[in-house]
Amino acid sequence: MKRILGFAFTAAIATAGLTGCVQYGPTVVTFEVADQGTYKIELITDEQIQHVKDLMAGSEEGRIPVGTIVRDDPGVNAPWSWHIDPTTLEFADQTIEVCDGLPEYVEDGTLTSNTYCPWSAVPIKLEGPGA
Repeated sequence: MKRILGFAFTAAIATAGLTGCVQYGPTVVTFEVADQGTYKIELITDEQIQHVKDLMAGSEEGRIPVGTIVRDDPGVNAPWSWHIDPTTLEFADQTIEVCDGLPEYVEDGTLTSNTYCPWSAVPIKLEGPGA
């Protein structure tokens, strides 16, 4: 019986190796802002993931990421000390100016709004199981 189970386990491992790796962890998009810095946001819905894919394919609709800043918790956004709450993430065509700026403005407190909406953000990388 041990020999049969050992064979089954070995076969399962070999099959997994042939079919590729299963990715775990969050789906994360990296945005570049005005060629001055990058930041990352975790994507938690299929709609968010598809929207980012559409943006990366050239769509201009809803190109501005908008979300609530969670300070003193980098989450997926390390080395920054903050992240965007993915449950609040939306994409807009226009926003008010008070939430626009570079990632470093969030970091150093220059941007005092609780919402971040960098107008010049461009998605440059999508990683994780939904990518």
